[in-house]
Amino acid sequence: DVLPSPEGPLPSVSITEIRQYLRAQGIPFHDGYSCLHTPSLFTDSRESQPPTPAISAPYTLFIDKTTGSFLCTATLAEGTWQDFQANVELRHRGVPPATSEEPEEDTRRAREDARCIWERAVPLWDLLDEDETNKTKAMFGISLVTDATLKRFGVRYLRTAKSLVFPWFSPRDATLKGLKLVRVEKKGDAIAYVEETLPRFDSYRNLFGLPLVSRRDTELVLTGWELDALALHQATGVASLALPRGATCLPPALLPYLEQFKRITLWLGEDLRSWEAAKLFARKLSLKRCSLVRPGDLQPRPLEALNQGLNLTKILRAALPASHKSIVSFRQLREEVFGELVNTEQVAGIKWARFPELNKLLKGHRRGELTIFTGPTGSGKTTFISEYALDLCMQGVCTLWGSFEINNVRLAKIMLTQFAAQRLEDQLELYDEWADRFEDLPLYFMTFHGQQNIKTVIDTMQHAVYMYDITHVVVDNLQFMMGHEHLSVDR
Repeated sequence: DVLPSPEGPLPSVSITEIRQYLRAQGIPFHDGYSCLHTPSLFTDSRESQPPTPAISAPYTLFIDKTTGSFLCTATLAEGTWQDFQANVELRHRGVPPATSEEPEEDTRRAREDARCIWERAVPLWDLLDEDETNKTKAMFGISLVTDATLKRFGVRYLRTAKSLVFPWFSPRDATLKGLKLVRVEKKGDAIAYVEETLPRFDSYRNLFGLPLVSRRDTELVLTGWELDALALHQATGVASLALPRGATCLPPALLPYLEQFKRITLWLGEDLRSWEAAKLFARKLSLKRCSLVRPGDLQPRPLEALNQGLNLTKILRAALPASHKSIVSFRQLREEVFGELVNTEQVAGIKWARFPELNKLLKGHRRGELTIFTGPTGSGKTTFISEYALDLCMQGVCTLWGSFEINNVRLAKIMLTQFAAQRLEDQLELYDEWADRFEDLPLYFMTFHGQQNIKTVIDTMQHAVYMYDITHVVVDNLQFMMGHEHLSVDR
């Protein structure tokens, strides 16, 4: 995915400007946690006037306070702040606003495929015999999850692929928008879960469990995995949703659906990466309403907690408020310090799989650190760093590349070759298969080239961090970014 190009970057808009515009247009709004709520421009095109502050009109249009993007949850119309202004102008002229158009060809095809798979999959409690049901449940570690829970969340099983199938239903009209397949792979003694989604990851925006949430629910637990949401709901009865990509990212497009909750507890997983992600997401969701479940021996992920017979309600009650006061005593930090001592390996960062020697030097990739690689021209810095970044990206580290020296096509070609670990020019028939897998990595490129204004670059980085939860930025190389006359001299 390429971020907006420098020729036409998204004009940034401040929350003050948004509020002033809405007041000037006579559009009523109230302040939410991460969005402003207004009546929808799209639900009733008969009125040509701007919506009157009628008590009856539900506020179904949400404007993101950080980017100005909007989403109407009633009609699923969405767009940028500029689109919103254009629709208001059209309304003044009595032109009905364009409602959400037909889905694109790719989306339509993905929905078709999803429907075919969904129809072939069987409800998990409906398998031929009890023995097969028990074996399947044991394989996924969900023996204690009841049929009633599976039925409630609509989980199915696809025999041919030995995969659990989790549906994505539109919260508006309950149509099937897509699905996620999860299968188990054994690697030695360890088992790994392999996920696949329809549509592809970057447009898979399912908050699993959303249609089951009622308008009256004010408390929510956000988990990083569908099976955790099942375990949590079963054990506590609390509304629980699963994020589409777990602890990797929280797409801003999902924030409007989370506005109704006064209290959100983030319980994403059992490692330190989930803990870091939870702190990052809490900032997006507004710290004052978020609590975090700290990973630890007595607080594993929800499914594990259910299997170990722990009291999940008690763990939720002990969640820590996300907003720390400005001054703390050691007593409040005591648990966190203990956590760092217990998990020294995890604290050191994410290890490189391809560079064991590098782990000895740098220990791992940690947030908030700057690493500088130097060397003469042509010594292989770019080639090495692209593989170094790819290694982390394949482990779920959201990565943003700013290559000022070589263009993105060439960089992507290098990375794809490193990813496939073979020369694709000799086997072009394999290109699509590798390109599909490469496309699912959380990898983004800035479209700058040559000398750049530093502020523009920093703004683009900040936008990327908010939109895609970037945790690793690569700049190649610094002297191009600074721009100078004497390119023959390395500086």
